[in-house]
Amino acid sequence: MAIRAVLLDAAGTLLHFDDPAARLHALLAREGLDNPPEAVGRALAAEVAHYRAHMGAARDMPALERLRDECARIFAGALPDPPSPPRAREAVLGVLRAVPFPDVPGVLDALAGAGVRLGVVSNWDITLDDRLRELGLRDRFGVVVASAAAGVAKPDPAIYRAALDALGVTAVEALFCGDDAANDVEAPAALGMRAVLVDRAGRAPGSIPDLTPLPAMVA
Repeated sequence: MAIRAVLLDAAGTLLHFDDPAARLHALLAREGLDNPPEAVGRALAAEVAHYRAHMGAARDMPALERLRDECARIFAGALPDPPSPPRAREAVLGVLRAVPFPDVPGVLDALAGAGVRLGVVSNWDITLDDRLRELGLRDRFGVVVASAAAGVAKPDPAIYRAALDALGVTAVEALFCGDDAANDVEAPAALGMRAVLVDRAGRAPGSIPDLTPLPAMVA
């Protein structure tokens, strides 16, 4: 059956964070805060881990703001020479700004030009829709399903079905692409979707190195 829709993961597939630990270390150093790069990296990893573990419960902006405050305190508390929690929050949010991979706009345009419906399904907080809009990408997608907004996360089948229903396609008419084998290949395939793993590091057998092969895969 012909592919009528392509669903994509966000982080690691469409978007990436450009070396945030290094940029955060440099920012703090310019402010006179003496933290080794490895300490900044560990503190940021702790902040991100806490955020990921709790973002699903942040179903509205007040809850999300509280979570961001918690994460800032965790980041600051893990540093030998910390900024104040408000400054830590500002600094972390400043560097954790996802941007598109270079291949993304052209591939999305090619898929849309071929008449393929596009959607995003991602384990992300409630700001995903806004972030895609800020980046000029939101209008390319017929649906964006973020786990925090949907109340269900990958690999739960409900999150994929929500996107399929919104696009008006069945599972066998869709292709899923993402960078996580369990969430973006195995779970969609179990529902009947075709699925492809993107591995931008080029290590996983049978994967694609970026999104550029997708238009040919649905032709």
